[in-house]
Amino acid sequence: MQHLYLHIPFCHRRCSYCDFNTYANLEDRIEAYVAALCAELALLPVPPAPPAERAADGVLTSATLRPTIFFGGGTPSMLTLPQLERILQAADRLVPVQQAEVSLEANPGTLLGADTPALDYLRGLLSLGIRRLSLGVQTLHDPLLRVLGRTHTAAEAKQTYLLARQAGFENISLDFMFGLPGQTFADWQAVVDALIAWQPDHLSAYSLILEERTPLFAQVTSGRISVPDDDLAGAMYEHAIEQLALAGYQHYEISNWAQASTQPKLAPRVPAYACQHNLAYWLNSDYLAAGAGAHGHIYPYRYYDILNVDAYIHAVQQGQRPIAETIDLSHADLCAETMFMGLRLHAGVSRTHFAQRCGVELDATYGDTLAQLAAQGLLAHDAHAVYLTARGRNLGNRVFEHFV
Repeated sequence: MQHLYLHIPFCHRRCSYCDFNTYANLEDRIEAYVAALCAELALLPVPPAPPAERAADGVLTSATLRPTIFFGGGTPSMLTLPQLERILQAADRLVPVQQAEVSLEANPGTLLGADTPALDYLRGLLSLGIRRLSLGVQTLHDPLLRVLGRTHTAAEAKQTYLLARQAGFENISLDFMFGLPGQTFADWQAVVDALIAWQPDHLSAYSLILEERTPLFAQVTSGRISVPDDDLAGAMYEHAIEQLALAGYQHYEISNWAQASTQPKLAPRVPAYACQHNLAYWLNSDYLAAGAGAHGHIYPYRYYDILNVDAYIHAVQQGQRPIAETIDLSHADLCAETMFMGLRLHAGVSRTHFAQRCGVELDATYGDTLAQLAAQGLLAHDAHAVYLTARGRNLGNRVFEHFV
């Protein structure tokens, strides 16, 4: 197995928009949780190697990717360096750490407020083999950061980014959101201009989604605050596309950009700084997962772990794999998910990858559907792949529905 997701569910404060499996004020559980996570990794069977895929020149397939380990959350940067080291030692049995792209999500406020000085902590991450850092900045407007419940300021976000560069990180991703409460087009223009000036290696920009059971959802639906309408949010997205392209960023996935570096591309339309772990998701590859609420995918099934931290720890302490549910997947599910996940990529779904992943030819499986979507101007194709047109990217959900 070449890909592993590790969920760290702890936060100092739960953001007002967050619907992930995260918990605030449980710092006293972290040490026990790390022990349980390492024990779960020891319980995971090493799956048999999948059938060999050909790494065809110029074609994006699962075989194109490096092995990956991704620390997500929650706030993984709340863990100490020794705790992260123990987890990576346990993970190495499943994914060789020295060969992997190892990513860690971090909150700027957590890094600056940690017991270990931020620069020392960042250098320590590098020494452990964590080479890719994903900073959850979200916006550079302090009033909006407060509305979102973030624990950092814009100045602290920039300070953290500069410290990561000073520490030696050469692969830094920044997460941002648009369509935020009270956000104006001018606010977003200023954010995009600042991002370009910082020159991160990778950017993710997501439109705010109001999730039920979150404080922000309640505030908006009660009329206490308002969010930009769809037209304004769409204009913000288009502005990011235009300005980041002018600045040399390659828009390789609906919500993701990476610098078009001098390093070799993974494949046409896929820059070297693309997040390889997320590419594994978009290619519908298999991946293991561990941690409370973590979701794994090993065809023909997917699974997710127990969500509650204490229940998760207890299950592992009893020597049990802490799986909450396993969901069987049919071959039709495999084909459909390979299509609607892969079409998020600007490189699209290659015929080679589809055949290798699904065991059938793309045109034989979806020929009529592809022809219909192409006639509507939503899909295009070349000798290697099918992919969304510019119009198709704006109407992506309409396209994806054809494969659900």
